[in-house]
Formats: sequence, structure tokens, C-alpha cells
Amino acid sequence: MGQLRTVSVLAVLALAACKPAPKACLADLPVADPAHRTAGMVRLAGGAFLMGAAPMRPEEGPPQAVKVAPFWIDRTEVTNAAFARFVEATGYRTVAERPLDPARYARLSAAQRRPASLVFVGGTKAARSDDPSQWWQVVPGADWRHPTGPRSNIKGREAWPVVHIAWEDAMAYAKWLGRDLPTEAEWEYAARGGLAGKRYAWGDQPQDAQHRKANTWQGPFPAEDLGTDGYKASPAPVGCYPPNGYGLVDMAGNVWEWTRDWFRPGLEPAEVVETGGPPQARALDPDEPNTPKHVIKGGSFLCTDDFCFRYRPAARTPGPPDSGASHVGFRTVLRD
Repeated sequence: MGQLRTVSVLAVLALAACKPAPKACLADLPVADPAHRTAGMVRLAGGAFLMGAAPMRPEEGPPQAVKVAPFWIDRTEVTNAAFARFVEATGYRTVAERPLDPARYARLSAAQRRPASLVFVGGTKAARSDDPSQWWQVVPGADWRHPTGPRSNIKGREAWPVVHIAWEDAMAYAKWLGRDLPTEAEWEYAARGGLAGKRYAWGDQPQDAQHRKANTWQGPFPAEDLGTDGYKASPAPVGCYPPNGYGLVDMAGNVWEWTRDWFRPGLEPAEVVETGGPPQARALDPDEPNTPKHVIKGGSFLCTDDFCFRYRPAARTPGPPDSGASHVGFRTVLRD
């Protein structure tokens, strides 16, 4: 994702026209407020669980018996409304709203350094699913307020998960509330909802086409999302799908979620995972070995069983800390 911000992207479609936003799925979303530190959160008792699974992707597993202490976690992904309150209170500007530092990106032109973010713009039946440049575009002016570009906005989408959030943006919001980002172990413990060793957050059975359990992609990726879950190639408002066993919503699909942990392929020994993963010096993405990245979890509306298949609790992938995208958000934790 990080490299795509600084390269030209070829053969992309025009952004889809905006449609009227459907209603929010939850009516009792909390107001983000540092004075109410656990508002909108669920307390989990913690304990031992089997983290990971037999690897279905090279970066996963092997499983580790891991312990997590009690903690609170947001019931939903952080919404546009909650993030807007943070920005109003602090004046914070996200990474996507700032130009790239000319000292760090001296080889780029001024135009290439202007504020921008990565937007999924779709594909065609001829698009290659192994070539992201055919279905992602770096869009100047795209940010959390303008999720598909400068002509878009979040009016009527207050209950949607905030996107185009870089790791430091998520950390800034969490610190404002006196919270933190979850470790990978905490996130996966929460996502499993008490279902030990199951493939999905709801059990071992795949989604029923008539009763969707998560906002994921249905159809040939990236050419067409059939939208049988109610949302076509787009995030859904938080809480539109059934909660897991802990009462948490959207722990599968919708948008990817940041964790604190640095990424390395495969799970570290249990004692390392329990304390927040490997140190930055050992962070490694084999595709970009010189760019330390954080673990993101949960998959997004772009995940499909025959392509990404990362909306499983055990799935994990690297996210560059200095950029966001139109399918990346987060939730926060508060430790006892």
C-alpha cells in the first residue's frame, strides 16, 4: 500500500457516482469523550486461547497457546462521527491530509508529494487480480473526510467506519481517549468471541448467501461485487451484521484494523506475542524488507474466498505505518 502512493497507476476506472447513503445499523453509538473512557467499549475477561491456525497463507501460524490479560475493546470500529469529534477537539490532521516531507522524498516532484491517499476504484472483467495497479488509484485530496476523492464527503455517513487512517492517526486518536491500539493477540482473542479454534468469527461454516455475517466481496474479484450482503464494493455502517460471542461487531470484513504489533511472517513464540509482538528492529515484510510495517487484521469489504480470504481471525497482513487506504480503519482498547 505504501509504495502505491508514489507511483503512477494505470488502467483504472472512474470513481463510481455517489448514491444516497443507507441508514445507520446501530442507533446507540457512543460519543467519543476522554471524560468517559469506556464509552462504547466491552470488557473482556482475558485468558488463554489458541492464537493462529494451520497456515492458509504464508504469513500465518503456526498456532500458539497465548494468554491475554483483561481489557476493554471498542464494540465497533471507530466511526466518522467519533473521529470528527477528536479532530474538532484537537485540530489533528491525518497523514493523508499532509504533503509528503520533501526531506524524505526529495526525488519526488511537488505534485507527487501533495496530500493523497489510496482509493479502490474497481476493475473490469479483463483486470488482472494479481496487479493492484489496475484497481487501486492514488487520489489527491482523498482522506477521511473525502473517502473517494475531493468531490466526495461523509455527510450522512457518520456511522460508517472512518478510513484513510494511517497507524499514527489511529494512535493519536487512541491516546486522546487515554487508550491504545490492541496487540495482535488482544485483537484476535476479541475477534474469536470465545469460539476456540474456529475458522471464522462465527464458527467453521462459510457464510450463508441468504444470511450474510460480514461485509465481504461476492463475485469475481476485482471485476464485480454482486453486493448480496447489502453493500457493493464499499464499507457498511458499523454493526450491520450479527455480533460475535463477545458482542463485538465487524471483527470480520468491512475495513482492516490496525494493531500495535510489528509484522513478521508467521507467529512469534507465545511469550513474544503476549507482550505485543517483535521489536521494530525485527519487523519484516519480505515484499518490502526495508519498510517496517504493523500488523492489520480482520480483512475488509474487498476480501473474497477465492482471492484474499483474510477475514478469518487468524489471518494477518502487513500495513505500512505511513499511509492509509479506503479500506483501512481501526478500533481501540483500554487495559485494566
